[in-house]
Amino acid sequence: MFATRSRRFRRLALAFGAASALAASHLAAQRTQKPPLHGRNWVAVTGKPLAATAGAMIFQQGGNAIDAACGMLAAVATMWDVLSWGGETQALIYHPGLKKVIGINALGVAPTGATAEFYRSRGMNTPPEFGPLAAVTPGTPGGLMTMLAEYGTMSLAQVLAPAIQMADGYPIDAQTANSIENNKARIKQWKYARAVMLPHLGEAREAPAAGEVFAQHDLAATLRKLVEAEQQARRQGRSRKEAIYAAYDRFYKGDIAEELVRGVREEGGLFTRDDLASWKVKIEEPLTTNYRGVDVFKLQQWTQGPALLQALNILENADLKAMGYNSTRYIHTIYQAMSLAFADRDFYYGDPAFAPDEPMKGLLSKEYAKSRYAQMRWDRNDPTVKPGDPYPFQGGTNPFHDLLDKWSVTGAPAELPKSGQQDSVGSDAGAPLSFEESFYSGTTSIQAADTSGWVISVTPSGGWIPAVIAGRTGVGLSQRAQSFVTHPGDGPFNVVAPGKRPRVTLTPSLALKDGQPFMAFSVQGGDSQDQNLLQFFLNTVEFGMTPQEAVEAANINSYQMRSSFGAHESRPGRILLSESIPDSTRAELRRMGYSLEFDRLTSGPITAIWLDRTHRTFWGAASNYGEDYGIAW
Repeated sequence: MFATRSRRFRRLALAFGAASALAASHLAAQRTQKPPLHGRNWVAVTGKPLAATAGAMIFQQGGNAIDAACGMLAAVATMWDVLSWGGETQALIYHPGLKKVIGINALGVAPTGATAEFYRSRGMNTPPEFGPLAAVTPGTPGGLMTMLAEYGTMSLAQVLAPAIQMADGYPIDAQTANSIENNKARIKQWKYARAVMLPHLGEAREAPAAGEVFAQHDLAATLRKLVEAEQQARRQGRSRKEAIYAAYDRFYKGDIAEELVRGVREEGGLFTRDDLASWKVKIEEPLTTNYRGVDVFKLQQWTQGPALLQALNILENADLKAMGYNSTRYIHTIYQAMSLAFADRDFYYGDPAFAPDEPMKGLLSKEYAKSRYAQMRWDRNDPTVKPGDPYPFQGGTNPFHDLLDKWSVTGAPAELPKSGQQDSVGSDAGAPLSFEESFYSGTTSIQAADTSGWVISVTPSGGWIPAVIAGRTGVGLSQRAQSFVTHPGDGPFNVVAPGKRPRVTLTPSLALKDGQPFMAFSVQGGDSQDQNLLQFFLNTVEFGMTPQEAVEAANINSYQMRSSFGAHESRPGRILLSESIPDSTRAELRRMGYSLEFDRLTSGPITAIWLDRTHRTFWGAASNYGEDYGIAW
């Protein structure tokens, strides 16, 4: 996921010409750099070509969209597509039988002993970016098995088969191989990671080369243990669902858990057997808002997803289409709306399982959005945007007025060294990530849909290179604890505590129209995710772009929110624009106080599926940079 990630933010821009405002008919006529996917039966889209093939294999064997998504998830985790098996998985699922959207919360928690005082005693404002003290408990295995057991149709053995083949050895892609090589200084600090990731230790290139067969024997053995547990349960007469949960128990309560905890603690981590045994996947109600007749769903406030809903509520007060796509006024309006929504994210979002309750009713109310819209400056950027006060909009009183008054837009307190300059593996293990590298830290994304009505959007992550591998399990550990804070002044709802989930950037998306699935979409890219997804959604709804046009369309990106990684810094007024933005727009934005930077690619690697109700077909889309890939039939 991190520093060497070539897909970290390989920005995009189509040549939109000199005009800053383009008609929808012109947009529709543009050629895309990747062809759109058209399917009649199913679509599978994810971050790696081989993983998309794994999804297609599952579909061809008769699986539904959930089975295929689980197969893709297992494949990308095995391929280290900026995640591993010890990371986290979050998903939104449209259930055609219940006719509702269901949320999957498979984010790990801070282990025993991971208190604010513990990290601050080590001179850290937040948990470190790397190493065993950056880890939360593994969530992806539980998330995959829960989704498969509850909503799939196939066995765990069938769904894991492609991943097991890959773990036995697959030709590694250049992106992953080079990421290993570039991060080998850190990898060498960890005994089991070194043994797996650096097969040519002592040579000039110690990582595998692109195209070399990369084997992970310990991981293959772990995955086979899950299949063994399932098959043993079936022989005992247990149902498909019960057998999958038997495998779940072996990972979190059995011999796999025992070795995982032993390996973590050997490296200096904090996990206990009870941390794993007591952790559970949560099946929960997502949050939603309606934007001009489209119901948009995001996971709860343990993710940044509701910030997109808040931004839509704010923007509903404006006539975006009349402003013109990527005109000065449009860019300014999008930027200001995101600044307001993300300021609320930084202050109010956190794990809803811990007191106090986040004020989500107020934050998502249309009246609160109107009040925030009224606060927007139209003449120039406002670099001092603060969180609002949603409590009056839900009939309450803000218990954190004192913290709100002291809120600093630019981030963490200075009395301790920045966490981004510290990790638990020593000073010789590589420099801390730059602000940009941390800000755009990515993940992967998975979309799947089928003719039986199942639609799923997944944004898994965690356990990216460089990762600690937990003993002989082959499981790379998450680094998600760094998204916590240790000072209430930096977000009173997101202070680290044992058993608590950090507020994460990961943010799958589903949209319904007239009660029927309309679109599934997600993106990789850290704090840029809901920025890019917001604009993708507006591209389709306001400007009539097809999904492939929308994933390739030039976006803006703001840095005026606290990064969820590293030192949790902010860069108010800084904006990333496509190189295609004309000089007149650039000059106007500079006069409005923006600090401009440019790149050819600015959309984020978005994957999406649109359901064409008129023709009863699917449109799939994968971004035109990076390795995102889709297959449809």
